[in-house]
Amino acid sequence: MKKFHFSLDTVLGYKQQVLDSLRSEHAVIMKKVTDQEMLIADLTRRHRELNIAFRAAEQEGMTIAQAKTYEIGLRVLEQQIQTETEHLRALEREAEKKRQQVVAARQETASLEKLREKKLDGYRKSVQKQEELFIDELVSASRVTSIQVG
Repeated sequence: MKKFHFSLDTVLGYKQQVLDSLRSEHAVIMKKVTDQEMLIADLTRRHRELNIAFRAAEQEGMTIAQAKTYEIGLRVLEQQIQTETEHLRALEREAEKKRQQVVAARQETASLEKLREKKLDGYRKSVQKQEELFIDELVSASRVTSIQVG
C-alpha cells in the first residue's frame, strides 16, 4: 500500500507559516503595548512626584518664578502623558487587528488540519480493509490447499 499523501500539505504548510508569522508580529506589537504602558506609568509617577514637591514647596513658601517652573513642568508632563496615551491607544488598535488576523489564520489552519485528519482516517480504514481482505484471501487459499491435499 502506498504511503499517505494529503494533497493540500503544501497549502497547510504555507498557512502554518503565515500563522507563525502573524503570531510573531502580534507578540512584537504586544511588547510595544507593554513598553508604552510602562512609559505612561513612569510619566504619571514623575507627574505625581513633581506635584507633591510643588505642594510641599508651596507650604514652605516660594517665589513666583519657582511656582511657574513647577507649573510648566507639570503641564509638560501632562502633555506627554496625553500624547503617549494616544500612542498607546493606536498600538492597542493595531494589536487588536493583528489578533483578529491571528484568529482568522488559526481557523483556516485548523480547518485544513481537520480535513487532513479526516483524509488520514479514511486512508487508515482503507488500509485496514485491504489488510483484512488479504488475510481472508490467505485463509481461503489455505483452506483450498488443505482440502486439495487431504
